[in-house]
Amino acid sequence: MSRLATWLIAALSPVCFAAGTPDSHLLVQNPTLSRTQIVFAYAGDLWSVPREGGDARRLTVGAGVEDSPVFSPDGSLIAFTGEYDGNTDVFVMPATGGVPKRLTWHPAEDFVRGWTPDGKRILFSSYRTAFWWFQELFTVDLDGRFPQKIDLPMGFEAAFSRDGSQLAYVPMERAFSTWKRYRGGMTTPIWIVTLATGQVVKVPRDNSNDFNPMWIGDKVYFLSDRHGPVTLVSYDLKTRQVKQLIENRGLDFKSAGAGPDAIVCAQFGSLHL
Repeated sequence: MSRLATWLIAALSPVCFAAGTPDSHLLVQNPTLSRTQIVFAYAGDLWSVPREGGDARRLTVGAGVEDSPVFSPDGSLIAFTGEYDGNTDVFVMPATGGVPKRLTWHPAEDFVRGWTPDGKRILFSSYRTAFWWFQELFTVDLDGRFPQKIDLPMGFEAAFSRDGSQLAYVPMERAFSTWKRYRGGMTTPIWIVTLATGQVVKVPRDNSNDFNPMWIGDKVYFLSDRHGPVTLVSYDLKTRQVKQLIENRGLDFKSAGAGPDAIVCAQFGSLHL
C-alpha cells in the first residue's frame, strides 16, 4: 500500500475489546469522508474521528441500529440507514451529532446510498415497488416529501456524477458478499447510465465482483476482486480504461467512501485514507 496513507485508529482498540457486541458489529464498517472528519458504523452506532486520526467520538446512542452513513456534499449533514422500532428507513442528522430526522416511512426497507450533487436530496434503494429479490433506486428531499423513483428497472448501490446527469450503479444485490472470489451467475457489475437518455455503459470486467461505486471528477472508483483480494479500482470515462490503484496482498477491502479529495477504505477494522 505504498500509494496509500495508512493509519489505524488506535482509540478504537479498547472499544473493540470491551464492547461485547455481536460478531456482525465487531469491526469498523462503511466509512464516509468529509474534509475534516471520518464517520463510520461500529457496534450498531455511528462514530466520528478526525481525518488525521485520534479519539473516536460516538454520534448516536439510540436503542436502534444505525448504519451506512454518508456525508452531504458540503459536509454539514450525515444521511444514514436507521432501524428503529422494527423498520429500516432513511434518516439525516447534523454532522456534529444531534437528533436524527426520519425521512421515509414506507413499511419496506429503505437503505441510504448517497446524495444528489446539490445536497438537496438523498439517494436510497428499496424494495417498496419491486419484487422481493431486487431493489430500485429513489431520492427523497430533506423534508421527506414524496420520494421519487429513478427511471431504472433495478438498482442496489449507486453514485451520481458531479453534474447529476449520470449515475454509476450496481444493478443487483451482492448475493454472496461473504464468499471470497465467487464467480457464479450473480457476480455484480457496475453500469453507468445517462439519465436523460437511458444509455448505459458497462464497466469492463471478466465476471468479477465489482461494487461500492464512487464518483470523483471524470472517474468512477469502486471495489473489486478482479485481481484477487478486494481492492480499489478506477474507471476513466474519457479513456474507458480500468486501472487497479492499490496492490492488495492482505485481507479484502470491505467498504469505502469518497470525500471531496480522498477515499477512505475499511479493511479488517482499520481505516485507510
